[in-house]
Amino acid sequence: MFHKEGSKIIFISIVSMLAVLLLSRYFIPIKWLEMTIQITAVAFLIIVLQFFRNPIRIAAISDNYVLAPVDGKVVVIEEVFEPEYFKDKRLQVSIFMSPINVHVTRYPISGIVKYSKYHPGKYLVAWHAKASTENERTTIVLENKVFGEIMYRQIAGALAKRIINYAEEGTEVVQGDDAGFIKFGSRVDLYFPLGTKINVNLKDVATGAKTIVASL
Repeated sequence: MFHKEGSKIIFISIVSMLAVLLLSRYFIPIKWLEMTIQITAVAFLIIVLQFFRNPIRIAAISDNYVLAPVDGKVVVIEEVFEPEYFKDKRLQVSIFMSPINVHVTRYPISGIVKYSKYHPGKYLVAWHAKASTENERTTIVLENKVFGEIMYRQIAGALAKRIINYAEEGTEVVQGDDAGFIKFGSRVDLYFPLGTKINVNLKDVATGAKTIVASL
C-alpha cells in the first residue's frame, strides 16, 4: 500500500522507467551499458516505491498514552523552552526519520486540533540543534482530556522539500490516523508538560502508531 501523496511521483517514475527500458533496448548498442541503464532505472523506481509505502497500522487507542507519530530513531529527550505556543519549558522528544523510514505522520493522541501553523524556513540537516526553530516546519497542538495540550512539530530536513499537514484547527482527530506526510527525510518533535513519564530512551527505534512515547 502506498500513500496518496506519492501517487503523482510514482506514476511519473513508472512511466520514466518504462521509457528508459524501451529506449535503452533499441538505441544502446553496447549490451553492458544497456543493462546498467536498465538496472539503474528499476532501482530508482524501487527507491521511490519504498519511500511512499504506507503500511496499515491499527493503533490501540487510549487516552492514557501518547503514541509515536512517525517511524524513526529517538534522537532527543530533553527539557527545552518552547517559544511558539506554550512559551514555557517543556519536555521535548524528537524522532529522526532517515530516507528509508516510513514517512507518514500519524496523530499521537485523540482530541481536538487547537493550533496548526505552517512556517517556511531553512533546510538544515534534521538533527541540527536549530532545525526545530529555523527549518521549514508545521506546528500542531492537540488537546486531549487526559494529557491536556500536546504539541508535535513536523520538520523538514536537508532532503525534505515539502511537508503535508492534514490537521485543521477545530477538528476532532483520532489517535493513529493519517495526519500528513514529509517528503524525503525529516524529523518530528513532541512537546510534553514537565514531569510527563517518557517511555522511550535515546537511540530507541520508534514505530508510528505503535510505540508508546509517554504515558500517565
